[in-house]
Amino acid sequence: MHGPGLRTLAPAKINLALHVTGRRTDGYHLIDTLVTFAEAGDALELKPAVLDSFTVSGRYGGDVPIDGDNLVLKARDLLRRRFGVVATRPVSIRLVKNLPVASGIGGGSSDAAALLRGLDAMLGIDAGPEALGRIGLELGADLPMCVAGQPLTARGIGDETDPVAPWPQLPIVLANPGVAVATPDVFAQLTRRDGTALPPLPERRDVAAVLAWLAATRNDLEPPAIALAPAISEALAALDANGARFSRMSGSGATCFGVFETMAAADTAARAIGAAQPGWFVAATQTRGTTP
Repeated sequence: MHGPGLRTLAPAKINLALHVTGRRTDGYHLIDTLVTFAEAGDALELKPAVLDSFTVSGRYGGDVPIDGDNLVLKARDLLRRRFGVVATRPVSIRLVKNLPVASGIGGGSSDAAALLRGLDAMLGIDAGPEALGRIGLELGADLPMCVAGQPLTARGIGDETDPVAPWPQLPIVLANPGVAVATPDVFAQLTRRDGTALPPLPERRDVAAVLAWLAATRNDLEPPAIALAPAISEALAALDANGARFSRMSGSGATCFGVFETMAAADTAARAIGAAQPGWFVAATQTRGTTP
């Protein structure tokens, strides 16, 4: 087996903007979204083993299934079906669940994507991110973007991705008011499913230009999610009250993000929000950027 094992980050996925542009006859919604990934996330530890094992720890570990319903195990088994004997060697998997579940930041999908990337490297499969993204699509529309793990736009049902470069790093605070929101319920509450596409990305890509661009975009899932979970409004208000230059809900919620002037400002805001709301998930982090 290649190497002694590895530890990899399953980063939080942040939908900076998300427009719902249509609906297919099979019920899947069409979206146009700009996605980036945070330096905060879950952690996945993979090691060669005599027998397969899967354990979960971390603040939100108790909220995660540890049987065949877990996307990490589904990803492992999918890789084995695709690549046969090279992928069937027993592996010990430990998931450290730092992100809340059903929270609009791609936790389960990012965990599965990290598993695909990790086993691809550790077992010497060397399929590469594009092939892994196509394989992962069987597990969910978020998988291709999570395998990429870099700033991108995604269209279709989320499976048509294009990298975005350059793109700046953004100091952010993530805030989740401790409520889980089911994605199908949010989509069911939509009053319109034929929104406009995202405007063209700004030619200048500094933080000020990005914030101006974001102000002209939407998350079409935010209003229906707030109708289901009014506490989302409290998270947005807390980010704004503590100095966010821009705030929005990510994905189908309930996690919100605020963009701050500096990481120091983000750290200060996160401490203040966390002290006022000890039951919330609050984290200061930075999004990933790309160079030309």
